[in-house]
Amino acid sequence: MTPDKFAYGIQRFIMGLGKKVLIANTLAMAADQVFAIPAAQLTTGLAWLGITCYTLQIYFDFSGYSDMAIGLGRMFGFEILENFNYPYISSSIREFLRRWHISLTNWFRDYLYIPLGGNRGTPARTYLNLLTVFFLCGLWHGASWTFVVWGLYHGAFLILERLKFGKLLNSAWSPVRHLYTILVFMVGWVFFRSDTLPYALEFLKAMSGFATGDGIRYFVSMYLNKEVMAALIIGIMLSMPVFPWLQKMRKSLATGLETKISFAPFAVNAGSSFLNIIFLAALLGICALYLASGSYNPFIYFRF
Repeated sequence: MTPDKFAYGIQRFIMGLGKKVLIANTLAMAADQVFAIPAAQLTTGLAWLGITCYTLQIYFDFSGYSDMAIGLGRMFGFEILENFNYPYISSSIREFLRRWHISLTNWFRDYLYIPLGGNRGTPARTYLNLLTVFFLCGLWHGASWTFVVWGLYHGAFLILERLKFGKLLNSAWSPVRHLYTILVFMVGWVFFRSDTLPYALEFLKAMSGFATGDGIRYFVSMYLNKEVMAALIIGIMLSMPVFPWLQKMRKSLATGLETKISFAPFAVNAGSSFLNIIFLAALLGICALYLASGSYNPFIYFRF
């Protein structure tokens, strides 16, 4: 235990708390309400709003949970490995799975995929190993067909990316690859969130533009209030490496000014540290207010 580790742990814990309380919980209300709508009453807009909210909810819920655990560990001298590395900026499903829930992915790789033979056998054997791993990964989340399909779905795309499709994907324009990845994992989250497989298929049908809802009883503006809209905007921004970029800019600024003013690095670092303390204190206070006025909302992964 050191003062630096303890200070970093507090910072990491507060950031995780903010992710959970301010972003994940806010988006959870909209996502839960949309996914509670009968499939026949869904509109295309509602379906996309619901899955967008859930896509950001599950990321900030689980990464916030991981940040809090990492922060608590660091405060007491334990070095816990990172569990997320900005998965939503991925350009392939293979990259996405390397960045999402890193601890679980590594566990399945080390204790199941490699003992099964990994990619050391024939291509057919490798594909079978991948499907086996993701079938069991789906069952790990719950004994439900939705989780099984979710696991096999990702395994199938991993196989596709090992075939000619992968070469085509690698040669495609970067925004196209990123859009492909976003669409694939958002469709996957539909299976993960839905209670039943028929509901998931109807939800995907609505997302595809074949919705049967008339938009009279249930409509987008019922759930897309200012609070949800703000959480969506902030969530999308923080899904990208904004903080590492700001740290890089701070270092570049300090280095650039050092040639002109000798104490510039000290001034820049002191100023950014002061602003960081003010930001964390304000964030902790806002989270406390939300927790005091809100209802109990457990972490998604507490059920697994």
